[in-house]
Amino acid sequence: MRVSAGGGAWIGMLPFSVYVLVFLGLPIYEVIRGALSTTSGAFTFENFKTIFSGSQYWIPLENSVILSAWTAVVGAIFGTWLAAAVVASPAGSMLRRMVSSGSGVLAYFAGVPLAFAFIAALGRAPGGVVTTLLKHIGFDLYAHGFSITSLLGVGLAYTYFQVPMMVILITPALEGLRPQWQEAAESLGASRLEYLRHIAIPVMAPAFIGSLLILFGNAFSAYATALALVGASIPLIPAAINEAINGNVLVNQAGIAQALGVEMILIAAIVLTFYWLVQRRARRWLQ
Repeated sequence: MRVSAGGGAWIGMLPFSVYVLVFLGLPIYEVIRGALSTTSGAFTFENFKTIFSGSQYWIPLENSVILSAWTAVVGAIFGTWLAAAVVASPAGSMLRRMVSSGSGVLAYFAGVPLAFAFIAALGRAPGGVVTTLLKHIGFDLYAHGFSITSLLGVGLAYTYFQVPMMVILITPALEGLRPQWQEAAESLGASRLEYLRHIAIPVMAPAFIGSLLILFGNAFSAYATALALVGASIPLIPAAINEAINGNVLVNQAGIAQALGVEMILIAAIVLTFYWLVQRRARRWLQ
């Protein structure tokens, strides 16, 4: 039996579609259903009223958004800077090979191992390797108000995997900048700064913004690193979900946890929608 090209494509997509349905679609459905149900299974909006009515659940959302936003911006800036240096280097240079392979590893070096590395380097109190060395040369990091158990400390750990993730995301877009554009601009009398301002930056803006959104979502959904570093001492949305599921504060809070999960799904959906829109614009320039 002959299968058309279109039919063959759909048949090829079928296993992946089933996989997505089972391991993404069904869990999302269960989270939404649980968020809209009481413990007896009756329909209710009480779980959403609870999470939107008091500071107990607003503070974790605020902290998660702030943490995700500034680590995304810092990671995007330094990641783009590093990626630009890599793209400007010769194709087979040591810098390109080291950064490319290192970014592929470090972008996914998170969770408990990363938390342990930061605790060993900076310490939960004065006594980490780096903080001790700095103290010996006359700079006491903790005396200046730093603490690894603060939002800044968690953010530094997040930045560790945000920068290499940005390198991976932005490098193809930087490589898509055609040398002919710069040559044409210079032949018309444009300086390097004018080329960057009027050509390179506008062309790269959609890809940069799209990568920034991915970094925001990456930080917003991170869980194990913050939990291992600070536990529940800094309220974040993933930690609040963990507290509600495990009943560490109140029992029978599964519906609250699932409502918080729906909140995260909605934010992720918004981020992905904006990412899709800016990627459409980026493809127009880099085709």
